[in-house]
Amino acid sequence: MKTSQPITSLAEMLPWVEQSPELLVRIIGVSELLAAVGLLLPAILKIQPKLTAFAGLGLAVIMLLALIFHISRGEYEAIGINVILGAIAYFVYWGRNKKAPIVKTRKS
Repeated sequence: MKTSQPITSLAEMLPWVEQSPELLVRIIGVSELLAAVGLLLPAILKIQPKLTAFAGLGLAVIMLLALIFHISRGEYEAIGINVILGAIAYFVYWGRNKKAPIVKTRKS
């Protein structure tokens, strides 16, 4: 949504959007979209599956920055979702990096 929806319609759901530069909102949207693609495609296709772990770490960092952003604005009701999503993303990073790495498919 943050990558394509007009700022006015986004602001109805996300009030912070109106007070933020549009470029920042779009960068956040693209970052979240790329992280989601990075979580799925490398693991599914087994092409460079290590990228799944790095995408999880990147998304955890995005959620940490979002948490700091919302705290700085006094939007304490919004930080719960950042904590939950950040923890899940870090769990993916840990799981795919340490606990259960995906083995890269070898060509015959």
